[in-house]
Amino acid sequence: MNIGQLVINSLVFSAVGIAVLFVAYFIVEKITPENTWKKITQENNVAVAIVFAALIIGISMIISAAIHG
Repeated sequence: MNIGQLVINSLVFSAVGIAVLFVAYFIVEKITPENTWKKITQENNVAVAIVFAALIIGISMIISAAIHG
């Protein structure tokens, strides 16, 4: 493979991974009883921010493992 194909593959997989991450975040946002984004940004709830940061890291690790095989 040449370097151009490797760069294109990397960009495509990155875009797919980010899209899946956003979809997973919005699914979790919909199934939680509170508006978590409002709690994090307007009410400065650090506990909710930490939980969602852990959720995003966990989902990112799963997506990364799925992409790399």
